Amino acid sequence: MMPNPIRKLLLLLSAMLLPGMAVAATMHTPATLQQAVDGSWRSAANTARDQYRHPLQTLEFFGLKPDMTVVELAPAGGWYSEILAPFLAAHGHLIEAGSPAFANKKTTNPEVFAKISVVPFAPPLQTKLGAPGSADMVLTFRNTHDWLIHSQETLASVFNAAFAVLKHGGTFGVVEHRAKPFANAVESAKQLHRLPEDYLIELGLKTGFRLDGVSEINANPKDPQDINVHRLPPDLAGPDSEHAKLKAIGESDRMTLRFVKP
Repeated sequence: MMPNPIRKLLLLLSAMLLPGMAVAATMHTPATLQQAVDGSWRSAANTARDQYRHPLQTLEFFGLKPDMTVVELAPAGGWYSEILAPFLAAHGHLIEAGSPAFANKKTTNPEVFAKISVVPFAPPLQTKLGAPGSADMVLTFRNTHDWLIHSQETLASVFNAAFAVLKHGGTFGVVEHRAKPFANAVESAKQLHRLPEDYLIELGLKTGFRLDGVSEINANPKDPQDINVHRLPPDLAGPDSEHAKLKAIGESDRMTLRFVKP
């Protein structure tokens, strides 16, 4: 039998190590959405934009749960992926339609980011997001204007693809730069990178979705809605003389729409 002093020492070391192990596990697979938003793996540049993008409130509005299969469309630099991936890592599944540009994270934090699946996505020719009825949620953040710039058929193909992959009762969450009501959608997309809210709602209904909720979480009443969104933060693409004025406005006014597949 192990001498009593050694047994006591081992028990003491175990008691000291286990809390640290629990913290590490929590860091990799956050138990709550707030913990995912607060995660240390998120870049400082990304967290600085939380005041404009409201990730916690937005994902709560869409009804995100940790055991869902979620498809994120065109994730680009992976701003939302940094939150979705760890939150879904333990019990859910994140599918990126189009590869996010953070391959280094798969190496530095493989417990979270190596679990992401990637499917090719190049609408209107390549739009299959998975087996029909296999996803609980499809999300797109500030992308719909880009697809409309390509063509109305391209944007329609994206909505159809989301409808096809969702289960009955599944959610299609859309965040987009907002144009003035009833503006010409094609012109707004090309000139301002914005879309009128009524246009996207009508497209969702034509696709077969039910409009389940509209939120002003990402609204910005300071935004005049008649300037190209890239002139606003964070891009500030206009002349330096405009920057102070545009920083005072903040990021673009955005619609937040929740569609449901009946």
